[in-house]
Amino acid sequence: MSRIALVTGGTRGIGKAIALHLKDKSYTVVANYAGDDTAAQDFSKETGIKAYRWDVSDYQSCEEAVAKITAEVGAIDVLVNNAGVTRDGAMHKMKQEAWKTVIDVNLTSCFNMSRVVIDSMREKGFGRIISISSVNGQLGQFGQTNYAASKAGIFGFTKSLARESAAKGITVNAIAPGYIATDMVKAVPQDILDKIVKNIPVGRLGEPEEVARCVAFLAADDAAFITGETLSVNGGQYME
Repeated sequence: MSRIALVTGGTRGIGKAIALHLKDKSYTVVANYAGDDTAAQDFSKETGIKAYRWDVSDYQSCEEAVAKITAEVGAIDVLVNNAGVTRDGAMHKMKQEAWKTVIDVNLTSCFNMSRVVIDSMREKGFGRIISISSVNGQLGQFGQTNYAASKAGIFGFTKSLARESAAKGITVNAIAPGYIATDMVKAVPQDILDKIVKNIPVGRLGEPEEVARCVAFLAADDAAFITGETLSVNGGQYME
């Protein structure tokens, strides 16, 4: 029986690439999305992957959704915490709501989702939790104190949960992508995009599939000795 993987924010961008790649690797994949029903329906028709709508920043919604998925598909073996939002602005202009929304969706969701799957993973003696952070959580970025804080928080979350879970056969890792050629990034004005690419040693944006392949690597049974780590996928933009 194939492993069951859940990808939050899994119907577009990097999340869609992850969902498709895991399906190609013979996982049974389900995807979460936040609000665009039409896009989610199109995604499911195109890919054959079931999509479920709920707010990952709300604990009760996560609990109810995972219970439904478990009943309809099975217990989750691989959780990919990919859902994220931006609400950019310099700190001296940022509203409290912009801070809270980004922290709740990007970071608190990692707790919510991991908490509602961790018990079944511990019972089975197997689990993979992979959270998508960002190069800007490592570097910091002007106008992104909220986003950078949320993504940096994933690193500490990952290391701590990895220590707690290792003895139960559960690995917990993070991936920190750089600038990836998603629709959102490609919509950036060309002059700004050119400046971004100049700071990437390989001289180009990354592709969503390059992140997806890293997720599949960390999700595999063969990656059982890798936990508490951050895999940077940024074309050399940040070298720790």
